[in-house]
Amino acid sequence: MANLLVLGTQWGDEGKGKVVDLLTPAFPVVARYQGGHNAGHTVYVQGRKIVLHLIPSGILHAETMCIIGNGVVVSPEAFFRELADLRALGVAVGPARLAVSKNAHLIMPYHPLVEKISEEGRGERKIGTTCRGIGPAYEDKAARTGLRVGDLLEPSVRQDKIEANVAAKNRLFAAYGVPGLEARPILDEYARYAEMIAPFVRDVALLLDERMRRGQNILFEGAQGVLLDLDHGTFPYVTSSSATAGGVCTGLGLGPRHVNAILGITKAYTTRVGGGPFPTELGDEVGRALAKRGDEFGATTGRPRRCGWFDAVAVRYACLINGIDRLALTKPDVLGDQAEVKLCTAYRLGSETLKSFPNEPWILEKVSPVYRTFRGWGNSLPAARTPDDLPAAFKDYLRAVEDLVETRVAIVSTGVARRETVLLETELAGLVDVAKVRSGLAP
Repeated sequence: MANLLVLGTQWGDEGKGKVVDLLTPAFPVVARYQGGHNAGHTVYVQGRKIVLHLIPSGILHAETMCIIGNGVVVSPEAFFRELADLRALGVAVGPARLAVSKNAHLIMPYHPLVEKISEEGRGERKIGTTCRGIGPAYEDKAARTGLRVGDLLEPSVRQDKIEANVAAKNRLFAAYGVPGLEARPILDEYARYAEMIAPFVRDVALLLDERMRRGQNILFEGAQGVLLDLDHGTFPYVTSSSATAGGVCTGLGLGPRHVNAILGITKAYTTRVGGGPFPTELGDEVGRALAKRGDEFGATTGRPRRCGWFDAVAVRYACLINGIDRLALTKPDVLGDQAEVKLCTAYRLGSETLKSFPNEPWILEKVSPVYRTFRGWGNSLPAARTPDDLPAAFKDYLRAVEDLVETRVAIVSTGVARRETVLLETELAGLVDVAKVRSGLAP
């Protein structure tokens, strides 16, 4: 088998958490490579809803090693809160099966304040960030002023960097009439975090190399989605990290030859949180029905997601720039009460028909979707366990999606539970050990 990358092909919220959890039995190691605690991966285990933000979804499998890479920005407060929540659920979490890169940058108390100032200054052009400090933490990383996890463990470095950053941020706050921060409480708080996080801190590049030399396969877990990628998304309405396949290498410290296959996760319709253009958005009763039936509220923030029909133009673009081998299609059951289901096949821009995705927002704001309509497939999907169980109408839709995005589907998620999954084993073979994945399809 191979090392496999799982990433989102839309604007995030595609259901990556369930798919990573589903695939984990085939992988001894699961590694997260970008994003922060603005991401929310939701997993249902025995009817219980579990939301993860920083820790990879593989943590729910007792034999799995989980890794937070250097490409992730880490809020110590969020990290330890998540540890406590998992332990309260009976999940064994400790340094033996959870590692944090010494090179991961930290989210500091001043970062959310900086982000709030930035968002408010945009007025009507707000990006719609979570204001949890993720963007400013990445800004400090690029500016070479940020504090890394490894810096916490050296008291003099920790003190010098915190004092310098607080002084610099206070000058910014003063310019906007925002009260400044005191360095001493932050120094004391992060000294406690240093002691708490020390057992988890590892050289992740070395750790991954050691595991691969032992013959262990790695499952790489992405956060957000391709259309939110800093370079290739709908800039500036994007996240602040590399959510594409390229981010794996820089975000974990490994060479591209170690990424053997890529599985893209795509929802059977489209959602978006925050600002930015959304060609297939439905502002009508159908859109509201999708949001309600699909429980389309942010796992991290609770914000309602904007809903629309599946956009094949956007997903084909995601498959193209990432070299995606196969897709997992999630939440088609949400469309079960629709008599007709639409699929966007192209865009119209004036008299021109566009079949390639323009990621410039000023173009996307002007396009109109070209739709193909399919008959609905009813509410029988959650009971499907094999490809033969899938309704004919749904298979028609599935084939059209595959043809339009030029990528085959290997997994169909028909509900939130692990068992509510159809594996198309011919398509999945070669990417994972299918027998091990199937062993995990328990209630």
